Amino acid sequence: MKPIVAVTFGDVSGIGPELVAKLLARPEVRAAATIVLVGDAWVWDAAQRITGLGTLVRPIADWTAARTATGDTPLFLVVDTVAEGEIVPGQVTIAAGRGARAAVTLCLDAVSRRDVDAVCFAPMNKQALKKGGMAFEDELHFFADYLGVTGYFCEFNTLGTLWTSRISSHVPLSAVPGLVTKERIKAAAALTVKTLRQAGFEQPRIGLAALNPHGGDGGTCGREEIDVIEPAARELNAEGLPILGPYPADTIFLKARAGELDAVVTMYHDQGQVAIKLLGFERGVTVQGGLPVPIATPAHGTAFDIVGRNKANAEAIVQAFLLAARMGVAYRESGLAA
Repeated sequence: MKPIVAVTFGDVSGIGPELVAKLLARPEVRAAATIVLVGDAWVWDAAQRITGLGTLVRPIADWTAARTATGDTPLFLVVDTVAEGEIVPGQVTIAAGRGARAAVTLCLDAVSRRDVDAVCFAPMNKQALKKGGMAFEDELHFFADYLGVTGYFCEFNTLGTLWTSRISSHVPLSAVPGLVTKERIKAAAALTVKTLRQAGFEQPRIGLAALNPHGGDGGTCGREEIDVIEPAARELNAEGLPILGPYPADTIFLKARAGELDAVVTMYHDQGQVAIKLLGFERGVTVQGGLPVPIATPAHGTAFDIVGRNKANAEAIVQAFLLAARMGVAYRESGLAA
């Protein structure tokens, strides 16, 4: 039985609807999972017009239809989250942020009922989400709170064979040194190993990035490597996790590009994001790590500057969906899903 993957349009003021239209038009996507699209009918119609596609979808009344669905036709759970007149294409709006959160919340409720095995959402805009009432720094923290997650969680960014995680995320750079602790490093590294195994890596090779230039130059350019990061690596090794490093941040991705590492645990947001986006911006995927169900999205944003012009590249959302589907199979087979 194929995994059931819920899909949302993300922020409908951005390129999300166009991406979803292109996503559902791909035969390999439809073959990989039973798709349940969740969103407004007018958004789907507009996306079909913009992209010139004519993908068939089958409206359903509730999630139960997904359990008995056959064939590759995507299912469409039509809901009213935002009115067309409230949206200004290419601009941040309260309505779009509120609507994006409402649609993905329906998917989280379905996760809680074990009606779906994974979620893939088109890009959401953090400013719009906050204007629309989301009281968290980003969607991951909202997901974790809504699903009652009490353990460590973090975003993963991946190009398929190369993953990154981080011990701090959407916080000011000035706050980063205070977050570089053994506890956070160990939690991030352990979660990275677990998540990569769920994604199909039998023996993942994980490297720690240093915080300071040149890895601290023996303590002359910062002591976090000596006092915190190296001790964390030693403790992880003693616990049976073969974590490598720390390696200077300006060279660790050369090792990763050469195939010596499967994942890099970075100390702050841009340390990994710059490298991943440079190596493959159009293919980058973000996985919401540490949650009880696989949730993935493109690593890029809402691209307000090209909305409505049919220029949106769907490769990242295709890769996000296929990864969510693969992890959804593992999630179902683990016995955690119904």
